[in-house]
Amino acid sequence: MVRDEVILEVNHLTKNFIIGNSFLKRNRAVCKAVNNVSFKIRKGQTLGIVGESGCGKSTLGRCILRLIEPSEGEIIIDGKNIVEMNDAELKAMRKDMQIIFQDPFASLSPRMTIHDILREPLDTHKVGTVAEREQKIASVMKIVGLRPEALNRYPHEFSGGQRQRIGIARALVLEPKLIIADEPVSALDVSVQAQVLNLIADLQETRGISFVFIAHDLAVVQHICDDVAVMYLGQVVEQAPAEELYRNPQHPYTQSLLSAIPVPDPTHHSETIILEGDVPSPLNPPSGCTFRTRCRYATEHCAQVKPQLQQTITSPDQEHFVSCHLVS
Repeated sequence: MVRDEVILEVNHLTKNFIIGNSFLKRNRAVCKAVNNVSFKIRKGQTLGIVGESGCGKSTLGRCILRLIEPSEGEIIIDGKNIVEMNDAELKAMRKDMQIIFQDPFASLSPRMTIHDILREPLDTHKVGTVAEREQKIASVMKIVGLRPEALNRYPHEFSGGQRQRIGIARALVLEPKLIIADEPVSALDVSVQAQVLNLIADLQETRGISFVFIAHDLAVVQHICDDVAVMYLGQVVEQAPAEELYRNPQHPYTQSLLSAIPVPDPTHHSETIILEGDVPSPLNPPSGCTFRTRCRYATEHCAQVKPQLQQTITSPDQEHFVSCHLVS
C-alpha cells in the first residue's frame, strides 16, 4: 500500500450560514460554522475530527462531500477540486467518496429491503452487469458480517449495530477511496462499538480506504485514528499524529478534553480540567483567540491578537500544529 499518496486535501475551507432576512438584507448575521480549515489525508489513513457539540465537525464532513456547499476554499479528492465541478462531474466523482451517518436508522429507507438499499448506488452509477452487482452485494454483506438471508429484510428488523453495519456496507459497495464517518458508533452499545471500530480498522488496513472519523469520544478516536484535529468554534486549534497528541497535548482546550477521558484504574488519580462557561455563539465570537473566554491562561494579548495554527517548537520532528499564544 502506497500511503504517501494524498487522497484528500482541504485548503482554507469555510462555511458561512446567513441568519436573518436575506431578501431585504436587514438584520442579517453570519455564522461561521467552519472557518479556514486545512488538512491532508493520505491513502489508508484515518483523520479524527474531535470537539464539543456545535464546533462544526459534522458541517465540515458534509462540506467535504459537497452535501453542504462550502462558502470558500478547495476540496481536492484524488487530485481533483470538487468545488469547481458541475453536477454531472460531481455525480461521477461521488463513487469515490461516501459517508456513514450517525443515526443508522434515520439514514436507511424503511420502505426498502437491505438488498434494494445496497443495489441502489450500483444502479445509480451503472456499475458492472446485473450479475456483477449481485456479486458485489453478496461480497460486501460478508465483509460486514451479515448473513445473505438478511438481504430480504427491512431496516426495522435489525438491531442498532446491525443497521450500522448495513450503513457501512452501503458506503463500501461502490469501493470508494474516501469515507466520511460521522460519529458512526455514538448511538451504539460499547460491545457493538468495538465490533464496528474493528471493522473500520480492518477496512482501512486491507482495502486502503481513507477515513475522516468525526467523534466527540476521544477514547474511541485514540483507538482508530492516525492523526487527530481538534476543533473549537469552527476552527482547528490543534492537529497532530494521534500518539503525539495524546502524549503531549499543547492547547488548553485539548488538555481539558483529554483530562475528561475516564481511566479504568481505581488507583489512577489525575486532575480533570473543568472549562467554565459555555461555548460562545458563532454569530458573535470573541475577539482574538476564540477560546480565551474559557481559558484559565488567557491574557490581554489573547483578546487582541488572533493566534495562527503553526508548528510547535517543542516537537520539531512531529507534524504538531497548535493555535495558541502560549506555545507559539
